[in-house]
Formats: sequence, structure tokens, C-alpha cells
Amino acid sequence: MKKAFVGILVGIAMASTAMMANAADYAGKRILFIDSYHQGYAWSDGITAGVNATLKDSGADLKVVRMDTKRNNTEDFKVQAAAKVKSIIDEYKPDVVIAADDNASKYLIKPFYKNAALPFVFCGVNWDASVYGYPYKNVTGMVEVSGAKELVELLSQFAKGPKIGVLAEDTLTEHKEVENYKTNLSIDVTPIYVTSFEEWKKKFVELQSQVDMLVFGNTAGMIDFDMEAAKAFAIKNSKIPTGAIQKATVPYAMVGYLKVAEEQGIWAAKSALKILDGTPASDIKIVKNKEGQLVLNMKITQAVGVELPYELMESASEVIE
Repeated sequence: MKKAFVGILVGIAMASTAMMANAADYAGKRILFIDSYHQGYAWSDGITAGVNATLKDSGADLKVVRMDTKRNNTEDFKVQAAAKVKSIIDEYKPDVVIAADDNASKYLIKPFYKNAALPFVFCGVNWDASVYGYPYKNVTGMVEVSGAKELVELLSQFAKGPKIGVLAEDTLTEHKEVENYKTNLSIDVTPIYVTSFEEWKKKFVELQSQVDMLVFGNTAGMIDFDMEAAKAFAIKNSKIPTGAIQKATVPYAMVGYLKVAEEQGIWAAKSALKILDGTPASDIKIVKNKEGQLVLNMKITQAVGVELPYELMESASEVIE
């Protein structure tokens, strides 16, 4: 492991809570937090934790509403979910809205609140906010980019060749991820998209002999996905280095270089407070996430037959035994 690479690894975003402002009193102010997905989905829970930790002493009233569009992926459901949130906004009358992940931007902010009076802070929008017409005068946000480049650099040290596979659920977000690996990160990958756990297991085995390293995409939208069974299956069938960019897929990957969901929530909540202080949303620059978390899974490492260097072990924020 090269020391230069070790140097870019950073800790989990919750460590930045020391920088949170807790002196201001926002009593009487209303903040609505829209989660595009559902409680129990690790990414959403992390963003929510960041928002809650930042706002808990602010005095503001925080209302959380979830669209549940990860488990319900049809177009009609997404449109209806956005309409329900709009009704909640009309009734709750928030002073500022935080909107997490793509579907809130696509189905709610873009069609109903472009350049409106109500200020929004988005977070978790994958790769490129301009696809929703951003920037608007009433919107700022944090774009979500993955650590796929760093992850591939890690895996390449243990792989026998350069071929990279991606195994992910068949959703718009995962197709967008892979496209950005190719266009923005110049990573040549072979994607395989699946819709069921059985198909995931089948392609997992096939890819062990078709590529030299494998990156796991999301599986949260597969209703029948069995995490415990997936862990046991991966231990039994892993033959090549595997990697994860999300916490939920680490249990069956050798290495995780993870986006930190809390970073998104903390930044969004801090920006919401700035707006309540009188800063226009348009004066807050749209940014990209920066933090990463290195996780090593020793069970999968042993199954693959890889010996990890000491400096990599020392750089990890978590080692799963």
C-alpha cells in the first residue's frame, strides 16, 4: 500500500460535529427533511443521523417525511409520493426544506419549486446536479460522488488483471453510477444488473471467472435480498478481490471505500441554518462530498487468499473480523 494513498483516507463525518453551531436559537422556525427512500436503508439513516445531530440543539422544529421510492420503484409511485410531500409542504409551511437523494429533486423540486420563494437544500444527488436544472435561485446542495476510483486503486493491488466488473440492482441510480465511472472517472467497467437475489448469486459466481476484480452496487431495492445469506454465500464463493462503495454492501466485500452519509446530512443541515440566518440559498455554493471511510472485511479477505499490508490495516477505520 503506497503511503501517498494512505494519506488521503479520512475518518467518518460525525467527527466533524465539533464544528457544529449550537448557540443560535431558531425557535419557531420549521425545517422539513425529505428522505427519498426509507428508514432502515443505511444510506438514508446516515443522512438522517447527520441532520438530527446538527439540528438537535438549534431550537428549530424538524419534521421528517419519507418518499419510500427505493422499495417502490415505479414511475407512478414516485409521482404520487412527490404529490404527497407537496401536500405536506403546503400544510406544514416550512421555512426551509432539506431534500435527500435524487428522487426528491427529480419529482418534487424540479416540477414544483424551481426558482420559488421556498428555499431548498439538496444532498445525495448523484454525480451531476445539472440534470435537474440546478442551480436555481432558491436551491443549494451537496452532490454525491463515490470513491470508486480510490476503491479500484485499492483492489488493483491484489487483482491478477485489469478487468473490472460491477454487480448491482437494475435501477436508474445504479445505471447512472456506472455511466459516471466511465465518463467522469475514466474507469472501464463491465456492469451486470440484476433484479432478484437468486440472479445476484448466479452472476456473482459467473463474474469470479470473467473479471479480475468486482465492485458491488446497491441491493437495497431488491425486496428478496437476504443479507445474512449473501454474507455466507460470499465467503464460500469469493475468488477475486471485491469492493464496496456503500456500507450496506461491505458484509460481502473484501474492501469498502465508503461515502459517508453523515457528511451529507451535516452539510445540508448547516446550510439550512445559514438560510434561516438570512443567507440566500443562491449564495451558498453547490459542493461535492469529500470524506471517505476505509473498511476491511477479513472473512472475505481470507476466502480470497489475500494478505493485506500492515499500513492498509492501520489506515482502516473499521476491520470486520
